[in-house]
Amino acid sequence: MARNAVSVPFEADRDVPGLIVKFGDYPLHHGGVGAIRSLGRLGVPMYAITEDAYTPAASSRYLKRAFVWPTTGAEEPDHLVEGLLRIGRRIGRPTVLIPTDEEAAVLIAEHQDALGDRFLFPRVDPELPRRLASKQGLHELCVEHGIPSPAAAFPDSYDEIADFAEKARFPIVAKNREAFVRRKQPAVNGTTRIATREGLLALARDWGTHPGVILQEYLPREEAEDWIVHAYFDADSTPRALFTGVKVRSWPPHAGMTANAYVVDNPELADLAARFIKQIGFTGIIDLDLRFDRRDGQYKLLDFNPRMGAQFRLFESEPGVDVVRAMHLDLTGRRVPEGEQRTGHRYVVENIDLPALLAYRRSGYTTPHAPKRPSGTELAWLAGDDPLPFVTMLARFVRPGAKHLYQLWRTNRRGSSNATKQAP
Repeated sequence: MARNAVSVPFEADRDVPGLIVKFGDYPLHHGGVGAIRSLGRLGVPMYAITEDAYTPAASSRYLKRAFVWPTTGAEEPDHLVEGLLRIGRRIGRPTVLIPTDEEAAVLIAEHQDALGDRFLFPRVDPELPRRLASKQGLHELCVEHGIPSPAAAFPDSYDEIADFAEKARFPIVAKNREAFVRRKQPAVNGTTRIATREGLLALARDWGTHPGVILQEYLPREEAEDWIVHAYFDADSTPRALFTGVKVRSWPPHAGMTANAYVVDNPELADLAARFIKQIGFTGIIDLDLRFDRRDGQYKLLDFNPRMGAQFRLFESEPGVDVVRAMHLDLTGRRVPEGEQRTGHRYVVENIDLPALLAYRRSGYTTPHAPKRPSGTELAWLAGDDPLPFVTMLARFVRPGAKHLYQLWRTNRRGSSNATKQAP
């Protein structure tokens, strides 16, 4: 059943609102709705930047006001900073910023001085979030600090790609080097599996004189497991809330956002994440994707999102703390209660899990760590105490959403011989 309002053994500061900060056109964002509900159920006044007045987030009973501000994420930083400050003046009191994408997280980090008088947010090395969101920057940090990651190359020309193709062991994976290119003209659509040398060279002809791609070792899903870590780290890079789980299904299959996941205890993985964060000195919310490679017994870090992940509501401690609540408590000077994570809990994104389930059954792929019977289920959209976001999602999703799912599926199927979508 969907999780509704519950009592918790702590109180949030209801005089400090929260603001969901998102740049770009993706109105069906369940993570933002989850954050609005999470703090709103504690009595925290919630605000959100939305594409229009009819998004699921804007319809939540826990949202005090939606600030309609259509953006692409490619605007000049000064324009976005001024827009945030203008919203801050309208709210009229110090407000916790909750970024839901890399553009917002990087903008806040790189303009801390300008935003700091009006907003509350974790203070971090201004250059670190951009580096972590970059595939190349993350790979370099992993090498520097001894964190396992897939072998990778970063070609700067077609000739370098051709040289790589002569030596590479196929299949390989191609990704966009920088996180923000999805707002512009990405070289590849997401994570792309390339099966042959000929397939790589054919694709590379369209990447221009300066290909912004990373060519990475392919980790076959038959020999691997997808794990996720969500956490909040304080100003000393100490974890105040840290959770581990497994991704059961995603959409597009093996390549997209989480559609179904479980909370699974993994002390080794938790220690790896905490150690890495301490080494790089990060503070704030993190969302990590790792793949356990059974061939060498290593957890390899694939993606580092320096902000709240869309599926963060999968994770909650026994006292009722999730990463968004932990951040709000910490930034307002309140103690973050300690407690074990709700092992066995399940998270389901209703509008994408059904097609994902059908696709995974066809492929025969299973996740060995998923419990047979979940201890509880958190639905991304449906909640008994806040039903309108689910209704709004359905209204906006049914026709264009079904067409989009079909297009994603066709993209995934069409290139199976040379280049296909594949798990990161």
